[in-house]
Amino acid sequence: MDPDKDSARGLAQLQGYLLWSAEVEEARRRAARFTDELPWLTTAQREDVERVYTADRLAASQATLARISARATSLRGEYEARYRLLKARCVAAGVVFAGAVGGTCTALTLLTR
Repeated sequence: MDPDKDSARGLAQLQGYLLWSAEVEEARRRAARFTDELPWLTTAQREDVERVYTADRLAASQATLARISARATSLRGEYEARYRLLKARCVAAGVVFAGAVGGTCTALTLLTR
C-alpha cells in the first residue's frame, strides 16, 4: 500500500463527507425558510413539510451528483482515448523525423565520399 495514495483517498473521502454534510445542512435551512412562509402550519405539519422538503432536495442533489459523476467518468474515457492517439501520433512523428534525419545523414555521407 502506498501511504500517499491512502492519504489522498482519505482526504477525498473526508472532503466528500464535508461537502455532503454542507448540502444536508443547506437543505434543512431551505426547508425551514420554506415553512417559515407558511405560518398556518401546526408544529407537526411544519416538521413533516420540512422532512419531506429536505428529503426531496437531497434526492435531487444525489441525482445531480450521480449525473455529474457519470459525465466525468465518460469525459475521462474520452480524454484518455484522445491522449493515447495524440501520444501515438507524436511517437510516430518522432520516429519518422529520426528516420528522415538518419537517412539524410547516411545519404550525405555516401554522397560526399
